[in-house]
Amino acid sequence: MGIYAIRDRASGHALLGASRNVNAALNRARFELRMGKHADRVLQTAWNGSGAEGLAFEVLELVKEREDKDFDYGGELEALEQIYRELQGLAP
Repeated sequence: MGIYAIRDRASGHALLGASRNVNAALNRARFELRMGKHADRVLQTAWNGSGAEGLAFEVLELVKEREDKDFDYGGELEALEQIYRELQGLAP
């Protein structure tokens, strides 16, 4: 679980996300892009023009599992995503 980004290498446009399964989220995004159905039109256009080489798929931070069974992973992911949005100048 962690924070990820998909970035258009040419324009710098980025999609930032948080997921309890980062690899699955990135795989889903690749599948949607291949099918031409990704919701982010800028990334879809970049994929259509230059394929996977035009995009960078990045895991920015992973959250380690805690021994505390009551740990709020959702809150942790939300806070980390907000921090990364602020660091990269992205809208909430």
